[in-house]
Amino acid sequence: MEGQQTVNFAELIAKGGVTIWPLLFLSILSVGTILERLWFWSRVLIQEKLIINRVMEAATLNWRLVEKIAREYKNHPLANFIYSPLQLINPEPEVFHLALEAAADDELAHMRKGEKVLEAVIALSPLLGLFGTVWGLIQALSSIKLSDLGTASTSGVTLGISEALISTAAGLLVAIISLAFYRLFQAFWANQVRIFRKIGSQLELIYRQKWLEAETEGLPVDFHLETDSSLER
Repeated sequence: MEGQQTVNFAELIAKGGVTIWPLLFLSILSVGTILERLWFWSRVLIQEKLIINRVMEAATLNWRLVEKIAREYKNHPLANFIYSPLQLINPEPEVFHLALEAAADDELAHMRKGEKVLEAVIALSPLLGLFGTVWGLIQALSSIKLSDLGTASTSGVTLGISEALISTAAGLLVAIISLAFYRLFQAFWANQVRIFRKIGSQLELIYRQKWLEAETEGLPVDFHLETDSSLER
């Protein structure tokens, strides 16, 4: 439309005031963290179902294959969680349980990487935006004299106020986007907690059953992969 003005990115930066550069830095930090976490979670979720199916099938049919399968996916958090107690040589069920818990704590903590960065961005961005707006308003209104009220000399104040609000809008935009992805990653993490508990409980139950069967039949307890020569060929 005729008379309609468009503002490009460079003009927004120029009019954003003193806080626009810290907000730009926070936005870059947030975007980088979001992209890294999206890549991480995409790899986790794509392979997860396959790992669960293979591990649970192996645990039922041939326990020694569980270690082999977990080793194949050693870069996956769930596989690392499963593989950690299997590195022990024929541990007792109680020790197996403790090893699973310790591995779960480590992997789940690693999955929360980047959350502190997003939390900081969510907290700081609106405050920086508000500070920029207040600072801009102070500068815009400080040039007004009582004798100038109602005259054409105050016409620039409106423009100054609108420019001061840019920093608040920018801060809110950065915080909203960061918060949306932060909640998404939290939902992914909460689902992983449920999966780790379920898989850990099932593996522990199977391990205890096989341990008791070996003791009842008077057989040596031997579940380690390296002792099965048929798997080495």
